Amino acid sequence: MITASHAARLSPPEADWRTLWREAVTDARQLLALLDLAHLADTLPADDAGFALRVPRGFIARMRSGDARDPLLLQVLPQLAELVQARGFTMDAVGDMAAREAQGVLHKYQGRALLIASGSCAVNCRYCFRRHFPYGDEMAAAGQWRQALEHVRRDASINELILSGGDPLALATGKLEELSRGLADIPQVTRLRIHTRLPVVLPERIDGPFIDWLSALPMQKVIVLHANHANEFDDGVDEACARLRNAGVTLLNQSVLLKGINDDADTLVALSERMFAAGVLPYYLHQLDRVQGAAHFEVTDAQAQSLIDAMRNRLPGYLVPKLVREVGGDPSKRPL
Repeated sequence: MITASHAARLSPPEADWRTLWREAVTDARQLLALLDLAHLADTLPADDAGFALRVPRGFIARMRSGDARDPLLLQVLPQLAELVQARGFTMDAVGDMAAREAQGVLHKYQGRALLIASGSCAVNCRYCFRRHFPYGDEMAAAGQWRQALEHVRRDASINELILSGGDPLALATGKLEELSRGLADIPQVTRLRIHTRLPVVLPERIDGPFIDWLSALPMQKVIVLHANHANEFDDGVDEACARLRNAGVTLLNQSVLLKGINDDADTLVALSERMFAAGVLPYYLHQLDRVQGAAHFEVTDAQAQSLIDAMRNRLPGYLVPKLVREVGGDPSKRPL
C-alpha cells in the first residue's frame, strides 16, 4: 500500500469534496508515477483510448504501490485492449437511447423512471456502459429539471424516481434541492433511488448539507452504491455509509463482474462480507454490459454462474447478490 505520508498528500484531511474533485488525477502517466509504476507509461494508449482518465487521490491511496495488477488500478487505467473492436460490443450497450422519453429521462421499466442527472463522475471506470453516452444533449437537471419532472407528473404509474448519470452526486446539493422542490407536487413518487459511486470513491461528498437535504426528504430513500472489490472500502467509506444510514437510507450495492479484478470466489465473498460490515447489502452482480472498449473485462456466463454457486455455499443468502444482465428492451434485468 501507499505510505501514510504519501496518502496524506493524496487526500488532505477535512478537505471540501469540491476541492478533492478538482484535484483528481487526470493524467495516466501521473497516476502510474504515484504508484511507482512509471515504467509502464509506454503501454498506455494514446488519448486515453478516447475516454478520459479521472480518479480521486483518496481512491488512489487505496491502491497497492508497485502492483500493476492492483484491482482498483485496473478499473481506471486506460488499456490498449480498449482499442480492439470486438464483435457484439456497441456504443449503446443497453438500449438507453431507445428508452428516451424526454430530455434526460429513460423509461424502461414499469413504475420507474430514470433521470440522467449529471454527465460527470468523480471516477471514470473503464468498463462504463455509458462511456459513449451523449450527455451534452441528455441532462435531466437542465432548466431546473422542468422537462423531466413534467414527464413524471404526466405518468401516474411512476412511483419511483431513479437518479443516475454520470453520477447524480456530482451535482451541488442546491441542484438536488431544486429537484426535491419540483417533486413536492408529484405525490405518486413515493421512493427516490440514487445510483452513485461517490460515497465509495469520494466519501467526503457525504457532507452535512447533503445529509440535511436527504434527511428532510419525505419519501423512502434508497442509495445503490457501486463497489467491485473489498479494497475499495476504508474508514472514510464506512463513515459515509453510517451517515447515510442515519439519514434513513437503505443502502444496497451493485457490482460488475470483471475479468482480472473480481472474477474469483474468494474476492467476491470478501466483497460481500466487507460491504455488509459497512451496513450495505449486496443487490446485483452484473454481467458486463457489452460496451465498445470493454471486451477485455468480460467473463463467461458459465464462470459467472459457477462463482455465484460458490458464494451460495459460503455465505448466507442475504449476502449473495443476484446475477443479472441488462438487455435492451427487456422489462427488467435478466436473471442468469
